[in-house]
Formats: sequence, C-alpha cells, structure tokens
Amino acid sequence: MDKIYEIIHMLERLAINAKVNLVYVETILKIIGIAYIAEFAVQITKDAGQGAVASKIELAGKVIILAMAIPILTVLIETIIKLIPN
Repeated sequence: MDKIYEIIHMLERLAINAKVNLVYVETILKIIGIAYIAEFAVQITKDAGQGAVASKIELAGKVIILAMAIPILTVLIETIIKLIPN
C-alpha cells in the first residue's frame, strides 16, 4: 500500500505542477480502480464456472467507466475544438 500511495501522491504533484484540475486525476484513478475490481470479480466468477455472470460484471464495469469518463471526454473535445481554427 505504501508504494501505491507514493504513486498517487506523485501523480497529484504532477497534476498540480501542470495546473491540471485534481478532479480529473481523481476521476482517472477511480476509473483505474473500477477496472481492477471489475476484472478481479470477472476472474473469480469465471473460476466458479459462472461465465454468464462474469460477462454481466464485465459489461457493468465498462458502463460505469464510460459514465465516469464523460466529463473528461467532454473537456478533451472542447479543448480540441478550441484549438481548431475557424
């Protein structure tokens, strides 16, 4: 856990130095956490012989990740649109 804390702290420092809103960094870290938890749950259910349940967990994880990523994608698209000359 100490190493994970160091990595998260380093990412926060980088975001602050780059003047990136910490909300986006926190959201990305949450998305990574959801991906790991969903993958762990999928593997456990597959090992238990419940392939159908595993596929549902995988789909749910992807939907949650997509929903959480929408604000970041919106900002990214807005930034790209601002860079395109009229």
